[in-house]
Amino acid sequence: MDMRAKAPPGPVNTHFPITLRVNGFAQTLRVEPCVTLLDLLREQLHLTGTKKGCDHGQCGACTVLLDGRRVNSCLQLAVSVDGSAVQTVEGLCDGHDAEALDPLQQAFMDHDAFQCGYCTPGQICSARGLLSEGQAKTREEVRELMSGNLCRCGAYTNITDAVMSVLGQEAAK
Repeated sequence: MDMRAKAPPGPVNTHFPITLRVNGFAQTLRVEPCVTLLDLLREQLHLTGTKKGCDHGQCGACTVLLDGRRVNSCLQLAVSVDGSAVQTVEGLCDGHDAEALDPLQQAFMDHDAFQCGYCTPGQICSARGLLSEGQAKTREEVRELMSGNLCRCGAYTNITDAVMSVLGQEAAK
């Protein structure tokens, strides 16, 4: 039996190709298997609206819409979402006018639903997903279904007011 040390195998391909549709635009990227969707958005695509809070899926600052559903992007490996559509706060503009705010963005401003603003992108993306899900009809349901998005400033009442105002607008349509 040969006990001599053997040289390790040659370099391993540590980057994998993925394709995403980010805010309506196709993106083909090469990523390491350990890169999270959050880090991909912030570091490779320079979409820094999505915030890194706890990096453990507990605060909601990194919430984005993945194929229309709310997810904590810090918990999603980028390679696992290959072929998906990702919408960040930067992609929530109203229709094709990139200067027009999404009704939720406007409502957050109108209802003073932020103080420091750090959680705001995640709150807005979570609220957009919540409204699309159609599950929330009351203040209590909005508060419960958005309980995974923390606001250290305590603007919860104003955040709920903003979401309820858009819920009322969208229900009237």
